[in-house]
Amino acid sequence: MSPLGTLRRMHAIAGAPQLIVSFLARLPVSMVLIGTLTLVTAETGSVAAGGLVSGAIALGEALGGPVIARFADRLGQRPVVLATSVLDAALIAAMVAAVYSGAPLPLLVASAALAGLCMPQIGPLARSRWIALANRREHDRERSVAAALSVEGVLDETGFVVGPALVGLLAVAADPGIAVLGAAFLIGVFGSAFALHPTALPGAPGGAAKESLARIGLLVLTVPMFCQGLFFGATSTGVTAFTQEAGHGDVAGLMYAVMGVSSALSGLMMASVPASVPLPLRLRAAALMMTVCSVPLLLAPGPIGLALAMLALGCGIGPHIVSLFGLAERAAPAARLGQAMTVILSSLIVGQSVGSMAAGRLAEEFGFQGAFLVSLGASATALAVAAGVVRSRWYRAAGQGSPAPAGAA
Repeated sequence: MSPLGTLRRMHAIAGAPQLIVSFLARLPVSMVLIGTLTLVTAETGSVAAGGLVSGAIALGEALGGPVIARFADRLGQRPVVLATSVLDAALIAAMVAAVYSGAPLPLLVASAALAGLCMPQIGPLARSRWIALANRREHDRERSVAAALSVEGVLDETGFVVGPALVGLLAVAADPGIAVLGAAFLIGVFGSAFALHPTALPGAPGGAAKESLARIGLLVLTVPMFCQGLFFGATSTGVTAFTQEAGHGDVAGLMYAVMGVSSALSGLMMASVPASVPLPLRLRAAALMMTVCSVPLLLAPGPIGLALAMLALGCGIGPHIVSLFGLAERAAPAARLGQAMTVILSSLIVGQSVGSMAAGRLAEEFGFQGAFLVSLGASATALAVAAGVVRSRWYRAAGQGSPAPAGAA
């Protein structure tokens, strides 16, 4: 499929409103993370403090996400997403108030973790929603699933372009806190709209919902996805440290958004890859691209050099994420797809939390190169796992039943 054909297929499956609502509902995630990093760094003067608070949001989401998705799979998406959207909007606003009131760092970390804990899981639940709709198209199920995962990857990456860009613009024009409050507003409004959309999935029958997630193919994927999150957290912190050293800390979001442009475009192109190219091979090629393109970050480039390096990095990130979610869809039981997708995403979020915290400390000790060293290590580890551990036999092919659980494998 061409990129245009992919978008047309998605429009045919559920229509443009579902695409728009799910995008606007997930956009605040990147805004909250980098907005909080920018806000706390600006208010405290410490990149390490900014990374710690931003990492607490990510860690809270990683812990709460699978629980929220579990309830959504059993009780239905509508009530669960609606409740968490409204609650999380209020918690984010309270966190911003705490930052401006000069609250001590432990309190900021606690409020950030609570906000992350209640964040609605729009991305994973949207993927399970699209796949359920694609399953109804028996004549072209695999092509529809491929289109869904590619477009979902593009929506995520576009969020990482638009979100940081909005944070950067609002930080320059007004204040970073305005950007975080804007994210809270978007979560409350469009998270609720996503919950109320007619495509919201009902709960699964009790027996099907108890099918085990302990499948070796699914568990293995958490490692490269953790590395992807580690890469994100370290790279965003490294970019923030770079722009702070250059005296232009308020453009960190704009600089980071450059990477998301190429990532979104390359992710959309994944639906054009022939089906004869297996997903594990796509995963290895993407991880190799990330590793090679991480090296220039350590060479102390100027602003233009850094922007070009970030642009090249995105060409590996989009295909890496799309391939991981494609493999997860082939490893997970259908009745627990929402939770399976959330477990994979939580691995990314935990990695992002660890990356933000570790890279923030290294950036204060060694400058931005210390943070980017974590980025290189994360991409190299993802490549090692993809090349040496991931096996095709753990993932069902088109038309096959569920793969075996970990014990049977």
